[in-house]
Amino acid sequence: MTAKRSGDGRAFQRVSAQMRERIADGTYPLGAQLPSQVQLAREFHVSRDTIHRVVQELGNEGLIDNRQGKRARVKKNQLIHSPAPRATRSRQQMTLGPFISEAFERPEVTLDVYTLTSESLETHIKMQAERIVAGAIAPQRIALRMLLPADYLNLPYPQVKGDPDNPLLRERLKRIAAQHEASLCRLLGSLKAEKRVSSVELEIRRTPLTPMFKFYLINGTEVLHGLYDFIERPIVLEDGGVIEALDVLGYGAALTHHLRDSDPTSPGSIFVHDMQKWFDSVWGLLAAQG
Repeated sequence: MTAKRSGDGRAFQRVSAQMRERIADGTYPLGAQLPSQVQLAREFHVSRDTIHRVVQELGNEGLIDNRQGKRARVKKNQLIHSPAPRATRSRQQMTLGPFISEAFERPEVTLDVYTLTSESLETHIKMQAERIVAGAIAPQRIALRMLLPADYLNLPYPQVKGDPDNPLLRERLKRIAAQHEASLCRLLGSLKAEKRVSSVELEIRRTPLTPMFKFYLINGTEVLHGLYDFIERPIVLEDGGVIEALDVLGYGAALTHHLRDSDPTSPGSIFVHDMQKWFDSVWGLLAAQG
C-alpha cells in the first residue's frame, strides 16, 4: 500500500507540473476550458483520482475555476504589468514566457533570479531548451545566478493552519523545491554536455532571507518584480489528503516590468540599477554556495 501511495504521489507531482507548464506557455490560455478529467487521465496515463486531485490543487492555487458540475477553466496566469512594454509584446496579457523567450533569442543570456523555489523558472527554461534542441534558437552563452532561501530557515509559510510548528508542509515545500532545482540543473547541464550552447553557467546560492517577493533580472536591462500574496488555502498532499494551510501565492501572482532606458534618471533605469545592486550585495555578502 505504501509503494502505491508513493507511485501515486510521483504521478500527482508530474501531472501537476505539466498542467502548470501548459497554463504558463499558453497551451491552455486564460478563459480556456481544460480537457475533461477522463481525457486528461487517458493522456497522462494516470487514474481519474490523480487527475481529480490535480484539478483540485490547481483550483486551490487560483489558477483554474473548477466549480463542481462545470468544466474547469483557466482563470489566472502570471500576468505582467508594464508602463513601457516592448513593441514586440502586446500591451494586453503579457506573461513571463515572452520575456524569457526574447532573452534566449539573443547570443548571450544572463538571468539573476531571487525566488522561493525555481518552479516557474524551470518551466520556462525547459521551453527554451526544447527550442534550442529543435534549432529554433542558438544562444552562445547562458549565465544564470539564482538566490534561494537557506535550507535551515524555519520559513513562516507554508504552515498548517492552527499548528504553525508542524513541519509537514515546510518539508513538502523543500522536496518540491529540490525536484525543480534538480530538473533545472539537468536541463542546463544537458545543453552544455551536448555542446548545444558554447558556455553554460549555473550557480545557486542560499540566503538567510525569507522571500517576500520574487524578481527576474534579464540581460541586465529588465526587471520583473512581484510580491508574494499571503493566502489561506487547502493543500492537496501526494497521498490524497488535504490540509488547510497558510501559504503564499507565487505561481500566477502578477509581476511588474521595469526597463532600463537611455535616461539613467528615469524610474525604470533607477529601479533596474537598484535591484541589480541589491542582488549583487546579497549574493556577495549574505549568500552561501550549495
